[in-house]
Amino acid sequence: MSYTALYRKFRPDNFDDVKGQDHIVTTLTNQIKANRIGHAYLFCGTRGTGKTTVAKILAKAVNCEHPVNGSPCNECAMCKAIQAGTAMNVIEIDAASNNGVDNIREIREEVAYRPTEGKYKVYIIDEVHMLSTGAFNALLKTLEEPPSYVIFILATTEAHKIPITILSRCQRYDFHRISIDTIAARLSELLAAEGVEAEEKAVRYVAKKGDGSMRDALSLLDQCISFYLGQVLTYDKVLDVLGAVDTEVFSKLLRKVLAGDVTGSIHVLEDLITGGRELGQFVTDFTWYMRNLLLVKTSENPEEAIDVSSENLKLLKEESEMTDVETLMRYIRIFSDLSNQIRFASQKRVLVEIALIKLCRPAMETNLDSVLDRLRVLEKQMEERPVQQVIIREGDAGAVQETGMAGSESQMRQPAPQKAAPEDLQKIVAGWRTIVGQTTGLFKQSLQRAVPKYNGETGDPVLYIEFQDFLGQNYVDNPEAQKELQDIIAAKTGKSVEIHMLVANKHQHTNLAQITVDDALRENIHMDIVVEEDPDET
Repeated sequence: MSYTALYRKFRPDNFDDVKGQDHIVTTLTNQIKANRIGHAYLFCGTRGTGKTTVAKILAKAVNCEHPVNGSPCNECAMCKAIQAGTAMNVIEIDAASNNGVDNIREIREEVAYRPTEGKYKVYIIDEVHMLSTGAFNALLKTLEEPPSYVIFILATTEAHKIPITILSRCQRYDFHRISIDTIAARLSELLAAEGVEAEEKAVRYVAKKGDGSMRDALSLLDQCISFYLGQVLTYDKVLDVLGAVDTEVFSKLLRKVLAGDVTGSIHVLEDLITGGRELGQFVTDFTWYMRNLLLVKTSENPEEAIDVSSENLKLLKEESEMTDVETLMRYIRIFSDLSNQIRFASQKRVLVEIALIKLCRPAMETNLDSVLDRLRVLEKQMEERPVQQVIIREGDAGAVQETGMAGSESQMRQPAPQKAAPEDLQKIVAGWRTIVGQTTGLFKQSLQRAVPKYNGETGDPVLYIEFQDFLGQNYVDNPEAQKELQDIIAAKTGKSVEIHMLVANKHQHTNLAQITVDDALRENIHMDIVVEEDPDET
């Protein structure tokens, strides 16, 4: 015998086995026990919540020879025939492929004949919203006044597409999304029946990924069992099969983002991609993770609003203290927009990387929450920057004044350099474009925006390369990049020069100044160079 999928194998065959829809089950069983059966029902709700299953159980119950508390006995000939799909008085119709007027006309002609067996002729029309306008109109009269032995059960996931004239003729039942606890309990029962061992954490994760759909959860569980056949189903194994990401990775990524570490964030993403994680799933899960952080930050009782373990809840509370509500809302907005874009994108990785850069660099956006995030970053930088004593010289008298200003203010108030740049450094600056052109890759791009400087107070022949953006941090402590630049300078100028690389606003050198080139030196330089004029000098 061929294998049967779990959601088919364990489909409920009576009302007692239906999970998460107690309000509907109670109503229908009471109707059957009191013999108050309606002529038309409309079952609405998301996929996998039990609409078709309940419709089949109802069809069995109304035709059952020996019902038990409103549920079918599943022992009589009628119950067995309906269960096997051989009963002539239970007709299932897929409205997606039978949506024309002619199909409805056939139903109108058939209802004139009484059932050959059983009490009722039951029509189960699935995806009824797919019927055409003409088909709906053809169904109206029959649906309103059917024969006493006919019951219509309409099922749909999009009730808003059904005409009001149809809605008014039916008893409407809305199927709710099934809770994670209910799905997890059901999965545990089925695992025990199948003889499969699984961690509770793994089962709850599958239940969560089902997103309120029992069928989706069973399909995911079936997939996990098949991949690790004969093995204990652990949390890590479920993550591997479903391409999901653990919360520890989200925590690591969030810390990188809050620190403005673009390179570190991209590296975390690279590790996820290398590990085979699906980017669309990652975006959804990370958005959900930030949603949980937001609820922890704003809710008085987060335990009731978030379905996580006590260990993960404690971790969420710790991480929620590292940021504010406005920042989290900006992150969620960016990733929510990303989730819509990534579905149809051919370069998903690029979109995710851009989103991460937006998180790390709020200056790239101009809306209010981005401005607030930029203020947060600035405040953090001011808190981390140590207070310095700055010496300010006034006039020729050399008067000295000490003040405790922040580094940025001290740089604005420092005097002009006292000594000219050494000749060797002037030669390098005169041919800077040519020198940078010999480098490659990202290093070249960063150098193109960098500013060569020197110590204007001492006049030492030391070349300071001040990068103007965060990407330059990759080369500050990189001896290979430093040696590459030194070799190129030595080949072009014949001089060996000491080089220090640093990032603007992240160093404590208060006496650095840009290097200017003397006119006499320009005329005597015999090197294939392009001299760049400083726009501020013109």
